Order: sequence, then structure tokens, then C-alpha cells
Amino acid sequence: MDLNKTSIFNVAELRQELILMTINEIVEALEFKGYDPTSQLVGYITTGDIKYITNFNDSRKKISKYNRSEILTALVNSYLGK
Repeated sequence: MDLNKTSIFNVAELRQELILMTINEIVEALEFKGYDPTSQLVGYITTGDIKYITNFNDSRKKISKYNRSEILTALVNSYLGK
């Protein structure tokens, strides 16, 4: 480790990673309960109706921490490799 270099902490990148980790947890919960995660997430993102997300493993509470625009941005950035 070079103590003469300054590290850059990017809050936006960290938040995006947290959103993606949360989405992965929710996908696992949806699959476990027998739902199609793609359909359920699209339903939630397009309508804002939290009922598309299972309450299993506090999934609704987890996804509610982020606004839908942030979630969509994180998903698109991930797809684009950003």
C-alpha cells in the first residue's frame, strides 16, 4: 500500500453496488417463493406497486430503501458495464 497516494471514495458507486446486492437478494427471495423475478421487478419498477415484491426475507422493506429511478439506473449501468 502506497501511503503517499490518496484514495478516492465514490459514494455513487458504493450506492449502486448496494442497490445491486439488494436486487440480488430480492431475486433470490422471489425465486424461492416461486415467482418470476423479471416480471415482478418490471411490475414494481413500472408501477411502483410494492405488492409485486414478496415480503419474504424483508424484501419489500429492502427495496423500499431506494427509489425506482435509482434502481433502474443501477440496473442499466450494470448492463452497460459501468
